[in-house]
Amino acid sequence: IRVHCGRGVFRGGGSQTSCDSFEFHRGEPSWDMKQLLAWIRVNLLKERPELFVQGDTVRPGILVLINDADWELMGELEYQLQDQDNVVFISTLHGG
Repeated sequence: IRVHCGRGVFRGGGSQTSCDSFEFHRGEPSWDMKQLLAWIRVNLLKERPELFVQGDTVRPGILVLINDADWELMGELEYQLQDQDNVVFISTLHGG
């Protein structure tokens, strides 16, 4: 699974936190998007996670693409990640 976080995705309040693109492999069972977001919150977002997540989902203003398709078409949090998936987070605020 490849995850790409554009620079400035987690921008706000004078601070910026971004994650580099990364790739990881999960064995069985597969993760869903809710589990991926929880993992990102714990392992990547060291400062101000509220700029990226709100509750169990991404905050408004962050576009999530799974294999170049809007995650709303894929089932959002319930989407089961596959080994070759490409997940991209893009901020629609501040020019992405």
